[in-house]
Amino acid sequence: MFRSRSKEEKAPTDKVTADLSKQPRDPQAPKGRPTPRRSDAQTQRRRASSSAPTDRKEAAKRQREARRSDMARQREALASGDERYLPARDKGPVRRYVRDFVDSRFCIAEWFLPLAVIILILSVIQVQNIQNISLLLWLGVIVLIVVDSIGLGFRLKRQLAQRFPDTPKRGAVAYGLMRTLQMRRLRLPKPQAKRGERP
Repeated sequence: MFRSRSKEEKAPTDKVTADLSKQPRDPQAPKGRPTPRRSDAQTQRRRASSSAPTDRKEAAKRQREARRSDMARQREALASGDERYLPARDKGPVRRYVRDFVDSRFCIAEWFLPLAVIILILSVIQVQNIQNISLLLWLGVIVLIVVDSIGLGFRLKRQLAQRFPDTPKRGAVAYGLMRTLQMRRLRLPKPQAKRGERP
């Protein structure tokens, strides 16, 4: 019972330990490296805690800075047309095609604001004939914009159905019509298509 083991009994355990040492170590195992000194561990903890905000003011400040950098990136994307950082309403191939479709055409609606200012100035002048002319001009501009927008909407809807049959196109026509109301040089994202060239 208390006798020592023989050499034959000891041999299998020696083989097992030898086999275990030859096996590769699991990379997820926690050890296999020296334990860090306490000062090193404390320094690492301090660094980790310094990256996290300490109070609500600090968290709000960081959030504002992140929002500001996102907005700056979006402004650059709107100016350059970079798809990665555009706002959600301007992203995607459908919206890009709508922008190119609108930008390649001359639309009466893009002159709405300058014409409205001119008509307003004419209506202020206290001469009856000029006021009548300004009223007729106002009606004519509105009728032309409505007719032009209806025609553009039908053409755009037909082109979208041909080009993107399986892609969702909800709101794409309204997006294009709203773009026509802006003057070409003030449109964001900046126009990528030249006038007259078909997308």
